[in-house]
Amino acid sequence: MPTVSPPRIQILPERCRGCTLCVKGCPFAAIHMEGKQAVIDYERCTLCGACVSICERFGAIVDQGGASLAAPSGPRGEVWVFCEPEPEHGGLMPVSRELLGLAPSLAATLGVEPAAVLLGHGLADCARECIAYGARKVYLADAPALARYDDRCWSQVLAGLVREHRPEILLGGATAIGRALLPRVAVEIHTGLTADCTELSVDAATGLLQQTRPAFGGNILATITCEHYRPQMATVRPAVLPRPQPDPGRQGVVMPVAVAVESLPPALEWLRFVPRGPAGVDLREAEIIVTAGYGVGGPEGVKLVAALATALGGVLGASRAVVDAGWLPYAHQVGQTGVTVQPKLYVACGLSGAIQHVVGMQNSTTIVALNRDPQAPIFRAADYAVVGDLFELIPALLRELRAH
Repeated sequence: MPTVSPPRIQILPERCRGCTLCVKGCPFAAIHMEGKQAVIDYERCTLCGACVSICERFGAIVDQGGASLAAPSGPRGEVWVFCEPEPEHGGLMPVSRELLGLAPSLAATLGVEPAAVLLGHGLADCARECIAYGARKVYLADAPALARYDDRCWSQVLAGLVREHRPEILLGGATAIGRALLPRVAVEIHTGLTADCTELSVDAATGLLQQTRPAFGGNILATITCEHYRPQMATVRPAVLPRPQPDPGRQGVVMPVAVAVESLPPALEWLRFVPRGPAGVDLREAEIIVTAGYGVGGPEGVKLVAALATALGGVLGASRAVVDAGWLPYAHQVGQTGVTVQPKLYVACGLSGAIQHVVGMQNSTTIVALNRDPQAPIFRAADYAVVGDLFELIPALLRELRAH
């Protein structure tokens, strides 16, 4: 018969007083009472050692050898950012840079370090970029088997890293990959995840990650916490956080991760990769966006707004109502159900200013709103409000732009 090692953390029944302090203090709800006896659920226990510190007075919770664990009373790990390489142009996805800019402040509140996680192949430049944007440490899983995204392989590697290093927080972008990968990892490691957040902060008193996201169709903003499971996980919408400036001189450590390729699921067969190409719409990176709302009246109004976007050297955006009406394709949609943007200049033409749309563009540097209704809600979000008929205002603007 094989020998089964006893669990590292044990409760000594003869010393347990049944005070329930360990039950209340376990951050992962891994301890419960059976009568007057505390019992550890080893399926949930992460060996963080918090219960050992709590029970130091009675010495009823010990490690395998019978000695108290010297566990710190603070957080158990780092603040991690899952970073995505940009598939077409190289470098990091913009949302990964935004999260790396936020991670140091979250980590400082917890008294830990910010770190990045990279999965893929040939990512040395991306690892250096992670450090330049704020990571003190980069866990780099570099292997040919990870060159193309496969949620089965990537989730296995990322979940293994989490189990080994036990970060306090794990963040990622609400991109196509982030929305597919991180929920799968959360299920594998038995923790919670808040999707599509627009704001993050850490409560210094509790160490809990305050995860804010729109709810009920964007009519309210809900702040969510994960009290009993770790790591605390969230995906964050692109372009809702400030764009940080890189520091090429920042120092950090790249930690290679050994990938057990033989244990990965069979690889998918990639037939071909089709890039978006120059004709594609990428609102996320645009510095100037001119958006058509339902108030433009129809396709002819959209053409007029498109002419203004071209004259300004910008990109054409659309409200959900315009897309639903079939006047523009979904790729142009700005807002909660579209793309979140933060250009230097955002021009809203014929937009009423519904909260679902404002959430997607409120972080723009300068917002100019054109609307014939002086009471339009969009004016509350605007830096400059222009009241008038779009079919008179836009041609006048075009004449001035062409003259200069």
